[in-house]
Parts: sequence; C-alpha cells; structure tokens
Amino acid sequence: MPIPAHEFRQTLGRWASGVTIVTVSHGTEVHGMTASAFLSVSLDPPLILVAIDRGAHMHGALEEADRFGVSILSNTQRELSNHFARRGGEMEVPWVDFEGLPLIGGAIAQLVCRRTERHAGGDHTLFVGEVEYSRYTDDDPLVYFRGQYHELG
Repeated sequence: MPIPAHEFRQTLGRWASGVTIVTVSHGTEVHGMTASAFLSVSLDPPLILVAIDRGAHMHGALEEADRFGVSILSNTQRELSNHFARRGGEMEVPWVDFEGLPLIGGAIAQLVCRRTERHAGGDHTLFVGEVEYSRYTDDDPLVYFRGQYHELG
C-alpha cells in the first residue's frame, strides 16, 4: 500500500536539489516553469530528464515542442523561481534568446535540448532531452531543501 502523499512529500523534501526553469517557445508565446525534478540521464549521448505535472500549463507546451531549454538558477534568482512557480503576476524576466529558444539570463547554467522521449510517470510525464548546447558559470546555485531556499557555505 502506498504511503500518504503528505508523508512522501515531507520525506523527499530532505533531498536538497538545485532549482531550474524549463522554457519553451510555443508559437509567439514564451512559457517557463520552475522545476526541481531535473536530472542527468546519460553522458553519451548527453541526455537530461525533466518531470512535468500533467496538470501544468507547461505540460501541453512541452508535448508540442521539439526543443526546450533548462536554466539552472543562481543563488540570486529566488524571485525568478517564485515567479515561475506560480501563475500570473508581472515581473521583468532577463530572457536570453538562443536560436529562437528562450533561456534565463544570469543563470549559472543553460541547456538547450531536443525532446527525444516522453514517458508516463504517475501524475507526471518524464520528458527526455538530448542536449544540443550548454553554457555554465562558476557562480553558486539556488538550492531547495525542506521547502525553503538555501545557499551553499
């Protein structure tokens, strides 16, 4: 018998993770969503995975997109994480365009991926992308642990 959702969420909250914003261009619209369910899958070929709730607006956009971006946030980008974690609201986003794909400027790392696979995973879909471009800095990441942001050191 599965454990209660609240207990599962609290248990997994003990896993410290970085914070990403997944982005796509859908027609003339740009979509972004905060996601901590992100991981590397393979070095050869270079593959990553993001898990997106089927009820999220981003899910439909990713279903239709051939490419998507992942920006790994710096410890100075809490407000951006909060902005993309909720719907609506006004904020000036430091967009960077990479061949028509929106990425977040100031992020410590950026990935451009071609969607290669998708798999059902409970109430989420697991989107696998082959990395076609990456860029990184040595700045400190934004870390999420027990439902709160933290900094290294």
